[in-house]
Amino acid sequence: MSEAGEVLFGESPEYVRVSLAAAITLGLCRGRFFRETKLYCLNLLLTYNDGCVGRCAYCGLSRSRSSGWSWSARSFIRVDWPVVPLADVVRRVAEGACPHVERACVSMITHRRAREDTLKVVEAVREVIDEISALISPTIVDRDWLWSAKSAGVDKVGVAVDAATPELFEKLRGRGVKGPHKWEKYWKTVEESVDVFGAFNVGIHLIVGLGETEREAVQTIQAAYDMGALTHLFSFFPEAGSLLESMPQPPIGSYRRVQLARYLINKGISRFEDMEFDERGRITGFGVTDSVYEKVVESGLPFMTSGCSSKNRENACNRPFSDFTPYQAYIGEMRNYPFKPGREDVEIIKLQLRDYSDTPVKVWVREVAAIDE
Repeated sequence: MSEAGEVLFGESPEYVRVSLAAAITLGLCRGRFFRETKLYCLNLLLTYNDGCVGRCAYCGLSRSRSSGWSWSARSFIRVDWPVVPLADVVRRVAEGACPHVERACVSMITHRRAREDTLKVVEAVREVIDEISALISPTIVDRDWLWSAKSAGVDKVGVAVDAATPELFEKLRGRGVKGPHKWEKYWKTVEESVDVFGAFNVGIHLIVGLGETEREAVQTIQAAYDMGALTHLFSFFPEAGSLLESMPQPPIGSYRRVQLARYLINKGISRFEDMEFDERGRITGFGVTDSVYEKVVESGLPFMTSGCSSKNRENACNRPFSDFTPYQAYIGEMRNYPFKPGREDVEIIKLQLRDYSDTPVKVWVREVAAIDE
């Protein structure tokens, strides 16, 4: 207990926070996944009682968030992240608690101890999982540290740029919220990461729905690709108590179109310059023939969670339910499919791609709609 009466938790590197999905997968808490989803990447987050110094307007871990919870007990990208001993995570993996897991991701926060502690956590996890990603905070790392991370066992790096334009970044992460982050530093780190880890072993995170247009999101995805970085998409989800808690999620049609554009760009099938947009910056053409469009959409692959790959699967980091609720999944608004969409899912997706309304959430499953009526 702190002098202020706040409950204190163990800190990194001896302790880490794990996503709720990882906690269930490791057997650290009880739960089942909708449609028997499996988690293929354990997401671990460094933890400190004095938290992250970032003040990002949308983030559950932000200092600007108004919450009655201590930092270590706050939700992050919608779900709980319990604090657990790192040794317990390593032991459970070694004992075979989750043999289907192929990758782990160690996420930094912006904290003075995070540089060294990230390396220690990576080295410990590397003993039981071969493929390790690091989601890094560019504000506190440099090129030399990137080489240290690679030596420790990191094979892929994620940079959470999050906002698609410099103006939004400054407003939501920089001076607009008195935060420490700078757009130029983030993109310099993307460039340095590509140099250290190789082309397409680096991914940027982009959150759709922070105020950008579809055109701006796609332009940023293309810029990242041209630098040698893939894009991992998230649909904005308002965290209670954050500065953006009242902002709605982006309409599903908008998110689906950006998902499809991301896939086409990241697969080298189309480019931003070949796509068409309306006066509101919404995508009206993807720069491919009708037959290519049909084949890609029917595959369902563009609408799966985008994240780091493993040796055996393209989307090892599948983050079930990280940016939508179980209810949304039930009504047909699974924003990122943690598995390959089925036939009924694809039929719904095809409708959503043609939906240009501004309605944040709709009921798409016919049976549920009938019940609601």
